[in-house]
Amino acid sequence: MTSSKQFQGFIGTYTKGGSEGIYSFALDSGTGTVSGLKLAAKLDNPTYLTVSQDNQFLYAVAKEGESGGVAAYRILEDGSLEPINSAVSEGAPPCHVSVGSGTGVLAANYHKGTIEHYPLNEDGSIQPPSSIAKHEGSGPDPRQEKAHSHFAGNTPDGKYVIAVELGIDQVITYKLDNGQLSKAAVLNTKPGSGPRHLVFHPSQPFAYVMTEFSSEVLVLEYSSEDGSFEQIQNISTLPDTFTKNNQGSAIHISSDGKFIYAGNRGHDSLAIFRVDPDTCKLRLVERVSTEGNWPRDFVLDPSEKFLVASNQNSSNLVVYSRDKETGKLTLLQSDISVHDPVCVKFLHY
Repeated sequence: MTSSKQFQGFIGTYTKGGSEGIYSFALDSGTGTVSGLKLAAKLDNPTYLTVSQDNQFLYAVAKEGESGGVAAYRILEDGSLEPINSAVSEGAPPCHVSVGSGTGVLAANYHKGTIEHYPLNEDGSIQPPSSIAKHEGSGPDPRQEKAHSHFAGNTPDGKYVIAVELGIDQVITYKLDNGQLSKAAVLNTKPGSGPRHLVFHPSQPFAYVMTEFSSEVLVLEYSSEDGSFEQIQNISTLPDTFTKNNQGSAIHISSDGKFIYAGNRGHDSLAIFRVDPDTCKLRLVERVSTEGNWPRDFVLDPSEKFLVASNQNSSNLVVYSRDKETGKLTLLQSDISVHDPVCVKFLHY
């Protein structure tokens, strides 16, 4: 009988309550049991995290006094984080960070309506932004009084940077040359939909966008020639009978490209969709309760046998087992206490 592996995970939080920063934990690959939960690094409001592909470095949204930006850490073997440096500027911190092509970190700033490219040094340290793209405009929803950038990430082919703009209902494509962002294409989504996060299909030229206000997944066909998108489907993440407040949150896809998972804050559920192998359009499989309040994000573990969700307002993590053939989730544990969790990330295995 082979012993199970321990997958190293990290949790980004709000520090407005009992949290002190970034937490680490281990997930047992055999049972899905979470253990070793501990403070990995003290930091104000490290709400979103990203881990470098070589597992050496972690980058986090950072608030330092009246300034905000990104903090860099070296990941140690025991799951603790060693501070390297930070790059901050006056004003609110970003809401989303991702490691780009390996030479930079991309950040989206909700309050400033910008996306930013931070170059990286070989030792993992982060430089001030080499380029900042500022968005202008508004939308019909009262929460769209100005631009609110919510996501920035690279395309799988590495040719473009994609910004998802909640405030002005746009998915914007940028080229990144010599550290400089230049606009290449714009997709306008339905007015008032509030696009929030995006994930690419692992092998097909399609992307999936979660909208915050209309609680839908938008299926987009992607052109690597010019970085443009064309919407081919929209599908609700909510049951028709649900009429209360809901705000869509995160969206993720299984590595085989067969299933999409989308978060509902308000309905407090995860919607699971099967991806059609021919068209890449979606069909609802089921919705499962997140056993808590306001599921901000979630993640598939490296084996994809489990899914871990973070309920921000009820301060708990939830672990499900996952059927790889049907995509369905089965609750394992819902009482893992973490103050104000926002996102969960694993090392790459």
